Amino acid sequence: MSEDTSSISPPDIIVFDVETQRLFDEVGGPQYMDRLGLAAAVTYSIRDGRFRHFLEPQADELIDTLMSAAVVVGFNCLHFDYRVLQAYTPFDLAQLPTVDMLRDIERNLGFRVSLDRLAQATLGRKKAGDGLQSVRWYREGKLDQVLGYCQVDVEITRDLFVYGLLHREVWFFDRNGQRTRVPVSWGDGAVGALYHSLSAA
Repeated sequence: MSEDTSSISPPDIIVFDVETQRLFDEVGGPQYMDRLGLAAAVTYSIRDGRFRHFLEPQADELIDTLMSAAVVVGFNCLHFDYRVLQAYTPFDLAQLPTVDMLRDIERNLGFRVSLDRLAQATLGRKKAGDGLQSVRWYREGKLDQVLGYCQVDVEITRDLFVYGLLHREVWFFDRNGQRTRVPVSWGDGAVGALYHSLSAA
């Protein structure tokens, strides 16, 4: 008897980012990220070339989307985004096949570099704001602005991921303003092969 594969989605790389309802000092510190609350999230499908928007009532759908991916891509997602979302699922999100670009960069440099500094030096782009402003928008009911801000972060994360995958390096401006190279390896092996197969489709 052959297996019915009609409902099985083809492999995908999902890039994502989340925004929160609260700040660290309102929940007792960074050790309580699961109390921050999901304000909004955006995903981008490399396979489909499509963004999707989620608010807290769609947290289950967001987690299902991440769990369906062959690879999940984020920036500081193992330390932050997954820990925010962990409040919405019993599944250990850290077990998902994940490329956390910040972890790779920190491993190579020995210190952390912000997404904004990497985006400016590598892509010539800047973030649209910061997390504090996003929380303010959320409290003012400006959910479209929260989602718009989050989507820009996902665009930057996606473009930085692709640049690093293709060139095996990204760049940042150090404290002296010097543009500095960082070798990266997230395009090695199966991740790079999957990206190229999706891009060629």
